[in-house]
Amino acid sequence: MTEQFRVAGAPISWGVCEVPGWGRVLDAETVLTEMADLGLTATEMGPPGYLRREPAELRTQLSGHGLSLVGGFLAVPLHQDPDEAIGAAAESAALFAECGADVLVLAAATGLDGYDERPRLDDAQWRTLVETAGAIRDAAAGHGLSTALHPHVGTHVERQDEVERFLTDSDLPLCLDTGHLLIGGVDPVALAQRHRDRIGHIHLKDVRAELADEVRAGRLAYAAAVARGMYVPLGDGDVDIESMVRFVHEAGYTGWYVLEQDTALTDDAPDDVPKRDTARSLAYLNDVLSRLPAA
Repeated sequence: MTEQFRVAGAPISWGVCEVPGWGRVLDAETVLTEMADLGLTATEMGPPGYLRREPAELRTQLSGHGLSLVGGFLAVPLHQDPDEAIGAAAESAALFAECGADVLVLAAATGLDGYDERPRLDDAQWRTLVETAGAIRDAAAGHGLSTALHPHVGTHVERQDEVERFLTDSDLPLCLDTGHLLIGGVDPVALAQRHRDRIGHIHLKDVRAELADEVRAGRLAYAAAVARGMYVPLGDGDVDIESMVRFVHEAGYTGWYVLEQDTALTDDAPDDVPKRDTARSLAYLNDVLSRLPAA
């Protein structure tokens, strides 16, 4: 039943993150091997430099584990230096396309390290953000890739008013990340229902609402909340994952469901935690998918 659905993993579920000092990083061969062991057949890219950056080498690296490439996450400042942002996106899009991927997942980074500070933008900077996102969409399309804007904690598109403003001002679809949306104060199911024609990609996460509330209120830094276990396997938290998946399926979504549980590994954390948690998320998702009506 679930073979009709496109399910993928992501290195962040194994603690692999672009943020300096995020946590202990497992080597790529371990992560790719464990993805394959779980039965996953596709992955997102992970941060720049984690997987191979030369196309032939990357294809070999992934195919050695029976994995294909979905695409990748790119967090770049969109409100300043448009040429630099567009250039970085075009470089990533070219690599992704040469390795058979089909989506560029874009986030409106602040330009600061990490996701704990978020300066406000003025109207001119917001216009630049929207225009740069559009230019990146066009550059990625030239390589045969779609682009989805990812509302993300600690970026300039995070909260409900920012998500709605972006949807009004831009024609880009969204990456619906169920965890980041909830942390930002957005009900992901309600958002999907309001904008069913703007669903471009899906990251599935589950979170503990009490820690998400602390982050949203500014009482707890995002990285600290992740380290305290804000993200949990699908079905163990407060996101209505089943309703989300059921709705987008019935709305005609045929894209990827990416298991992406942000994890930060401490020095003393057992190496098997990411694989164990991803296995639980995968089992939960497969159960939900198996009970969906035929498309």
